[in-house]
Amino acid sequence: MLRSWRVKLKLLLATVTLAVLLSWLYLFLGSLEYGRFLLLPPCLGEPPSRDAEREALASQVRRVEEENQQLRLQLSQAQADGSDGSPPWGASAEDARRRSGQRSNRTACPKQRTVHKCELLHVAIVCAGHNASRDVVTLVKSILFHRKNPLHFHLITDSVAQQILQTLFQSWMVPSVHVSFYNAEDLKTPCHPLPTFFPSSPEVSWIPNKHYSGIYGLMKLTLAKALPSSLSKVIVLDTDITFATDIAELWAIFGKFSDKQVIGLVENQSDWYLGNLWKNHKPWPALGRGFNTGVILLLLERLRRLGWEQTWRLTAERELMSMLSTSLADQDIFNAVIKQDPALVYRLPCFWNVQLSDHTRSEQCYTEVSDLKVIHWNSPKKLRVKNKHVEFFRNLYLTFLEYDGNLLRRELFGCASLPSPPSDQLQQALEELDEDDPCYDFRRQHLTQHRVHLFFLQYEFPALTDPADVTLVAQLSMDRLQMLEAICKHWAGPISLALYMSDAEAQQFLRYAQASEVLSARRNVAYHIVYKEGQFYPINLLRNVALANTQTPYVFLTDIDFLPMYGLYDYLRNSIQQLELPNRKAALVVPAFETLHYRLTFPKSKAELLSMLDMGSLYTFRYHVWPKGHAPTDYAKWRTATVPYRVEWQPDFEPYVVVRRDCPKYDQRFVGFGWNKVSHIMELDAQEYELLVLPNAFMIHMPHAPSFDISKFRLSAGYRGCLRTLREEFHQDLSRKYGAAALKYLTAERGL
Repeated sequence: MLRSWRVKLKLLLATVTLAVLLSWLYLFLGSLEYGRFLLLPPCLGEPPSRDAEREALASQVRRVEEENQQLRLQLSQAQADGSDGSPPWGASAEDARRRSGQRSNRTACPKQRTVHKCELLHVAIVCAGHNASRDVVTLVKSILFHRKNPLHFHLITDSVAQQILQTLFQSWMVPSVHVSFYNAEDLKTPCHPLPTFFPSSPEVSWIPNKHYSGIYGLMKLTLAKALPSSLSKVIVLDTDITFATDIAELWAIFGKFSDKQVIGLVENQSDWYLGNLWKNHKPWPALGRGFNTGVILLLLERLRRLGWEQTWRLTAERELMSMLSTSLADQDIFNAVIKQDPALVYRLPCFWNVQLSDHTRSEQCYTEVSDLKVIHWNSPKKLRVKNKHVEFFRNLYLTFLEYDGNLLRRELFGCASLPSPPSDQLQQALEELDEDDPCYDFRRQHLTQHRVHLFFLQYEFPALTDPADVTLVAQLSMDRLQMLEAICKHWAGPISLALYMSDAEAQQFLRYAQASEVLSARRNVAYHIVYKEGQFYPINLLRNVALANTQTPYVFLTDIDFLPMYGLYDYLRNSIQQLELPNRKAALVVPAFETLHYRLTFPKSKAELLSMLDMGSLYTFRYHVWPKGHAPTDYAKWRTATVPYRVEWQPDFEPYVVVRRDCPKYDQRFVGFGWNKVSHIMELDAQEYELLVLPNAFMIHMPHAPSFDISKFRLSAGYRGCLRTLREEFHQDLSRKYGAAALKYLTAERGL
């Protein structure tokens, strides 16, 4: 402690001395210039040795600067070695002597490699499944928040994570960010025959692994082979990492590697590899405490030259003869290799991987939490791990978890953005908008690029597809969340939902779904988060996201505030088969009703519904405010119908229908309230879909407070005027698309 304060005091004195000298130099040079302009009389003569005085003073300034740099270096060494001058935690006495000798032999400042602000940094992450995909997003947010450099993410994924993350990054459109995907399945099996002394089984799946990460926990061993041969170095990160600083600082450490070092790692901060955690605890071989592989610096070019693939395979095969399996996945094998050849490893300072695991000693790794660079949640308990600073760590993690990702779409100052054609096209379209247009806000919302996180929760894709299977498709925002459990009780089949939420609301929804017995028991409900941006509810974009990510041949297009009748899922599948829908272009209409009562004894049959309709506890949907929307269903005929019947399209008809998954998309120019379903049904009719009303199907709308958009529609004449403008433009586009056949819609709209 005393040593550290002495160094700090010296540094302060040196800084003051330097400031005084610089001021003196500035005043002295200024006086020389001033004297030159004063035209001194000949009796005073020229100032003696002006150049010599300048040089002497500049030399003294340089000397003080060098001393200052030396003192800074000593201070950093004192902080790294411990405030009392003792060896750093986890280091041996021999290490301390070696460092001491290195310091005493220094004659100049060590070469500090700086990272150019436009240098492209490469980051590799292994990710599989729905949960890990969510973790990757939080990790990436923490990196993007601090970064000042272009980034290239190399993601080794399974098919699920690739679909999720590819859509997310494409819709996120972060400037100066590249993303490359590598199929983890390709890394499980060698692409060429192995020598006979290698196991003849797949690339890493032949290694028994007890770690919860499974086979994907071994994938980092294959990166030298999996990543492009042109890539010379990469930072490798676990998904449970949070950055608290610019990743360029970590990248700069590559410049400190010796000629033999190829791997940068932080020492393990638990006693795991010391083998004293419990009786008969036998870990894999490691150098001292071993190293943690949550953060790795890999010099890929050197690894390939050293025959890394052969090295780790031979080591793993030899150790598995006695160990039988790995306990910590790739970390065990990395440590066994380093134990054989310690010269391969560069010891990273421990603040680059503060490990919050069970039995950790990470608290000895730092004096102030503000000194931390990277936090590693490597305990299965994650945020519930015990640590005296865990509140600080948890708050830092939650900051990025709920941080608005839209704010990270910022350009890097002074660096040319990486080419992105979709972004260029969008920018051009935005520039073509007329800000004086009364409907500018509507058109601007239509062009807004929303981030999309598909399959936010666990979803089990059907192994075998029923040719008559049907998915319920709907969209919602946070204020309709209470409808989810009721819908799941009424509909046993697959569901695809698009949820319009902020980053913080998405986490609230996650906690709600995980705590719900009903929702957590379902694995056939796909939740797709569309992140909020703009002032209007993008209702048709949401519908298209939910529709595009269904897995069944047919879809039931509904709204979240409707409860389908009990058994509707089975009834629809039977109807699809009986009506031979695969051989005809048809839309099955499910008649819609409504109640004004928040508590309703839901009818179990058509007969019960008709009785409630006659008693006045149920009504045909919107009969009192918008009868045109559902009147063509012909409720009078439906009361006695026993077989499906055909109805004709009429203006403003907007029924809820069952159609093939490849039906036309919803028109996304319609945002907020009004004409979003009407336009879709009109296009189905333009494509000559039959409209068939099902005689024994029904759905009931449950009451709720008016949405913000419907309130704006009712109160704003400008809103209604823009909706009329959009309708006319839709009619024109429909006529161009379908020719003279579409003229009937415009004629019908105008009442001609």
